[in-house]
Amino acid sequence: MNYLAHLLLAENHAESRIGNIMGDFVKGNLEKYNNQYSGEIIKGIKLHRKVDEFTDTHQIFISSKKRIVDNRRFSGIIIDVCYDHFLAKHWDRFSDESLDNFVGNTYRELQNYQNILPVNLQKALPRMIAEDWLGSYRTPEGVGLAFARISRRLKRENTLATAIDELMNNYSGIESDFVSFFPEVISYVEKICQ
Repeated sequence: MNYLAHLLLAENHAESRIGNIMGDFVKGNLEKYNNQYSGEIIKGIKLHRKVDEFTDTHQIFISSKKRIVDNRRFSGIIIDVCYDHFLAKHWDRFSDESLDNFVGNTYRELQNYQNILPVNLQKALPRMIAEDWLGSYRTPEGVGLAFARISRRLKRENTLATAIDELMNNYSGIESDFVSFFPEVISYVEKICQ
């Protein structure tokens, strides 16, 4: 799961969404962050990690990764981003709030909490908003830009910038996988958040 999915799967309040988006930026034992972040933000980071573990070991996600041929080493990252595309495409199935409202509210929440975000996320936030990273998942072109951004962030040489071809060559199969998988991750989150 990538940013958009983690944000939607968060509990319905700002600190959970902030924690869930911080999950990729905060590493290691969370006890060292107890004085830095609220309990709800820590809970959001933990939820992010549980969702990642559930996703990475789920048979449908594993099947989606096997569809990736030319970028096998980065298949997990590619499918995470592709699943956000299909979430944006099928948004109305999973949320009563419009995607535009959700994205706009999320950007405002991120700005409100900007001073506590990890430095890398603080630095990326102006670009994220200006380039509408969350809303851009709607189109294959937006997904292509996401792959290009990720490619530039990685230290090692990679071919992620061309990963949009993997999506386009496997579009219906990955979409079918996502539509089957996402209700299962929603059910999982509902159970662990009770």
